[in-house]
Amino acid sequence: MCGTIRSKGTKMHRQTFFGRGSNRPVLASDSVVLARGESVALRQGRVMLRTLFLAVSVCTIIFLWGLGPGAFAQESEAHVAPRTLPKAAADVALNTPPDDPLKRSHDVPIRMSVDMVLIPVTITDPLNRLVTGLDKENFSIFEGHEEQEIRNFSSEDAPISLGVIFDMSGSMSNKIDRSREAVIEFFKTANPQDEFFMVAFSDKPEVVADFTSSVEDIQGKMVYTLAKGKTALLDAIYLGLAKMREAKHSKKALLIVSDGGDNNSRYTEAEIRALVREADVMIYGIGIYEVAPPTDEERLGPGLLTDITEMTGGRAFTITNPNELADVATKIGIELRNQYVLGYRPKSPGHDGKWRKIKVKLNPPKGLPPLKVYAKTGYYAPSQ
Repeated sequence: MCGTIRSKGTKMHRQTFFGRGSNRPVLASDSVVLARGESVALRQGRVMLRTLFLAVSVCTIIFLWGLGPGAFAQESEAHVAPRTLPKAAADVALNTPPDDPLKRSHDVPIRMSVDMVLIPVTITDPLNRLVTGLDKENFSIFEGHEEQEIRNFSSEDAPISLGVIFDMSGSMSNKIDRSREAVIEFFKTANPQDEFFMVAFSDKPEVVADFTSSVEDIQGKMVYTLAKGKTALLDAIYLGLAKMREAKHSKKALLIVSDGGDNNSRYTEAEIRALVREADVMIYGIGIYEVAPPTDEERLGPGLLTDITEMTGGRAFTITNPNELADVATKIGIELRNQYVLGYRPKSPGHDGKWRKIKVKLNPPKGLPPLKVYAKTGYYAPSQ
């Protein structure tokens, strides 16, 4: 860079100067006397000093310019660098299990920097009734084919972030009133610490009620829901999962209330299934189906809702009588309050971002009938 500057300086030495009262250009190499009796050699020396000073100044400016604005910011940034914990302290902060795994900071989701995997589990009997009172010894967890050690076990209630995906398409016109009642009953099972929101959908989904702890707020917004249009169920699930990213509790659940399959979404089933697997949100469904569905979408609706809910550890309820809606919604609310939460640290941890398959097995006490286990089917390992 300085070589270039010297080259420019050489050109400066060859600039012309004019003596007083003369229009003849005087080159620095001429042996003549200039005004005030100064010799050319003396003037040449002054010119060379000025040129050298100018060259050094230009070199300095260009050098600093080449470093860019970051050259002036680096020193300041060093003084405001974010505070980091020592490695030992960070390990303790992230890996020490709390007494209740669900009361851990919601800023640390299970798929991120910690290695504790939490699994909500629901147990039912042959009559579809909840089974409570089981102990840690009654459960086994497998990741792949390797059994894991259960390090955390809880069956206590914990605050939940809840979202309702509410169908208001045209086919819901004769069920809309009962559906509103069902949603209100569902929220009545909430605890004061819970938060909830609602997404309504027909041709497209819309967040009609933001996160709140007031059932009255939701109820007031539902008064204005009108049944019309087509059914964009998959888009509504996408919007509900996106909204759930704003949740403040580590336990999250969606309730879908719909009467059939999708016929107006931009997202495909494959895309939504992949998103559901990654989201770490339990999904429940209440399907209000016709005895003889008139369209292919409605015939496929029960299978779609069942697949999506069960892969998250939730489940779908099928009803044919809208009068049953409120009771089923209440049942789901109670079920969310009576889950077991199992936690383990993988014996073969990895940061490859791959899907890890989970299987929860039950070792029931003697004398109980066959029981059914509802739990998530896996999780994505952290990618770094």
